[in-house]
Amino acid sequence: MLVAGVALGAGAVPVPAWAAGERALLVGDVAAARRLFAAGAYARLGEALPLLLAAAARSAEQGPAGAVRAAGVWVLASQLAVKQGRTGPAGVFAERAGAAARRSGDPVVLAAAARAAATPLRRTGRTDEALLLLAEARAHLLAGARATAADLEAAGLAALTAAYTAAQAHRPAPARDFAAQAEEDTLRLARHPHTPGRPRELTAGQCALYGIGIHRHLGDIDTALAHARRLRPDRLPTAERRARAATDTARTLLDAGDAAGAFTQLRLVEAAAPLEARRPAVRALTAHVARLRPGLPGLGDFVARTVVSPG
Repeated sequence: MLVAGVALGAGAVPVPAWAAGERALLVGDVAAARRLFAAGAYARLGEALPLLLAAAARSAEQGPAGAVRAAGVWVLASQLAVKQGRTGPAGVFAERAGAAARRSGDPVVLAAAARAAATPLRRTGRTDEALLLLAEARAHLLAGARATAADLEAAGLAALTAAYTAAQAHRPAPARDFAAQAEEDTLRLARHPHTPGRPRELTAGQCALYGIGIHRHLGDIDTALAHARRLRPDRLPTAERRARAATDTARTLLDAGDAAGAFTQLRLVEAAAPLEARRPAVRALTAHVARLRPGLPGLGDFVARTVVSPG
């Protein structure tokens, strides 16, 4: 099913069957697409997306298992649109993911769709709807007598997304409540056996990463920087997450008046995932640093590479 590999930085990411024109959407295809996203290979994922979306539309009608696969594709499509600054398409894809997730009946899939929906909902002024969706998804996951590791991980990630969503709306009480719930879920998850070969997304490092952005949006720069200092980027599971950590740290340092430190972090963004440094939001951040400190060594070349000619 996986027919080839494409070099990305230090590793290789398999190219799934749909990239060669295969019509059926398989579990491995969705996993391979997810690996492209995690590696920051957004151009490759974007090239394959039309075939993926067509296959997802067919898969959604093929029972609960097919709906799970379709939801996975639409979640990725929504996440990619967010990376590209395309809020409208992100919302459309998230709605489709939610519909497929409901057909699947899988609470973990429902939580992933809720997380995908949160950003476009927030960006279109529907923060309350986003928070309700995430809170309901988390409650559904933990409703049983004994939550599985997958339930706890999905619940914690939903809580982190809710905390960040509330913080961006300048709502400190729910932001802190959701962040505390995520930390509780993380501790509970740590007591479960870990499946070899599958990095966990919900970790203390992930909580620290979200903590940077949460406290920055709440105006508590000192606490945000404390989270950044505590974070070990090398322990984050993917290039996309490492780049996000550096991006959020750069924003916080810039808020603290440290443009040089922010530029150091922007270089780490590019080192982790070159296309992350070329995203619209990160390009705007780089341009801001350049306006403040145009003479920083190496900044001119960085701007030319990532802002002027992002490729």
